[in-house]
Amino acid sequence: METTRWPGVHREGRDLYTVNGEPGTRVYGEPLRTVAGIEFRQWDPFRSKLAAFLLAGAPADLLPPVRRALYLGGAHGTTVSHLSDLWPGASIFVVEKSPASFAPLLALSRRRANLLPLLADAQLPERYRADVGEVDFLYQDVAQREQAGIFVENAEACLAPAGRGVLMLKARSVTQRRSPNAIVRETRERLGRAGLRIDGEASLAPFSRDHVALAVRR
Repeated sequence: METTRWPGVHREGRDLYTVNGEPGTRVYGEPLRTVAGIEFRQWDPFRSKLAAFLLAGAPADLLPPVRRALYLGGAHGTTVSHLSDLWPGASIFVVEKSPASFAPLLALSRRRANLLPLLADAQLPERYRADVGEVDFLYQDVAQREQAGIFVENAEACLAPAGRGVLMLKARSVTQRRSPNAIVRETRERLGRAGLRIDGEASLAPFSRDHVALAVRR
């Protein structure tokens, strides 16, 4: 098991791993490996866009240690469970709008104390800003039309002046009338107007179709 340039992320061959925060427990059926008495969870890039971004060449400083993070679009908790592994001492606020997805996310948070789920709409950060406070890291994976706008509003509400972030842009959820390249270009411009700088960008093919990952900082 080798270390990578991202703290806490390990690699064996082409597979990524994180140290299991719940030894003996799987979150989404992922393989477990024990090496030198340490249990690792395989991080599946076909199930987690963040793992796909790492394999696509995300910036080396993308995942620094953080105190507080805000995750928009937690779904069932696949990706956020690996962030829980990486940042055991952080408070990770996870926003999910769907009650059906929120139930397994809530169950996961009962086993992992650093996950703090919020049943809320990511388009309305004013409703949870007081609970979340200022965060060092903002992650967004929501399949809605105004993805750039949602990211900007949450950054303005919660992201620290030196904060980092990742926007998983699903072009086909924005519109099917314009090309994905045009949508990515418009998103870059929208983020730039909000004072956000893009440090890295990568297509997530073949793991996720029509998705582009954008690494952002203030």
